[in-house]
Amino acid sequence: MKYRITHSTFYHYSQPVGLCQNEARLQPRDFWHQQCTSSRFDIKPTPVDFRERLDFFGNRVAYFAIQQPHTQLVVTAISDVTITPRPNRLDSFSQMPWEQARSLLLEPLPIGQSQNQQAQGQQQNQEQPLDWLEARQYLMDSPMISISPELTDYALASFQPNRALVEVVHDLMGRIYKDFTYDPTFTTIATPLSEVLSFRRGVCQDFAHLAIACLRAYGIAARYISGYVETLPEPGKQRLVGADASHAWFSVYIPGTGWLDFDPTNNTIPLDQHITLAWGRDYADVTPLKGIAFGGGQHTLSVSVDVLGLG
Repeated sequence: MKYRITHSTFYHYSQPVGLCQNEARLQPRDFWHQQCTSSRFDIKPTPVDFRERLDFFGNRVAYFAIQQPHTQLVVTAISDVTITPRPNRLDSFSQMPWEQARSLLLEPLPIGQSQNQQAQGQQQNQEQPLDWLEARQYLMDSPMISISPELTDYALASFQPNRALVEVVHDLMGRIYKDFTYDPTFTTIATPLSEVLSFRRGVCQDFAHLAIACLRAYGIAARYISGYVETLPEPGKQRLVGADASHAWFSVYIPGTGWLDFDPTNNTIPLDQHITLAWGRDYADVTPLKGIAFGGGQHTLSVSVDVLGLG
């Protein structure tokens, strides 16, 4: 499936901004089932400095600076992406029990052996894939996700003894979908997970963070995914341009399979309607647009996202 994504961010300031510096993670990643064939920015006012790089997690990052006074800033990213569908049957993935997956991930490196040597040995013995080492960084607490006894208790019902890891995660996703209410008025970016769990309300970011915390509590590597999902109009109604929105879900490392995505907001395994922008430990690693502005007074922010299917 091919898509064109247009993501526009509008800042309006009550007073002129003399200088701003920004980072944007608005260009889709390339990986085995997704290819970004083109991507460009339209930024007004025109920046005096614009650079692109890859961050620690391999996400595409664009830095830009504007040094002329301005009362509004418009950042538009336009990207063309091709998605290859993945299988969604649980029995098509590794059926390794979650206890075994945890043991593999928590296994210490032999003393006196470098990570490169360990990884080479694993490849030769075909015991574990090379991304085993990379997955271990997603076992620990991160800036916006901390494990707590309450989160551990909530996850317990899914972690039945000797249950396949894919079934554990699928069950946890379904429970979050049923137990929590999607409420865009309840949380902000800074709302702690303890409140989300207590009031059983939140948005896609909260549900992804919640699932990741539950999995890490049991020694399972999970990472945060930012991106988009295509929304289809009801039969007989026209598609609304700009009505799509940024989305978030999570991915779990399953030995023998690799990374597998789950969307708790929609209770689904993403196939060809989810477009990945970036991944990291949590939202703080993949914020779509952030920066510093000098001046400006009060400001308002609005975002328009359009995900157009091209067939």
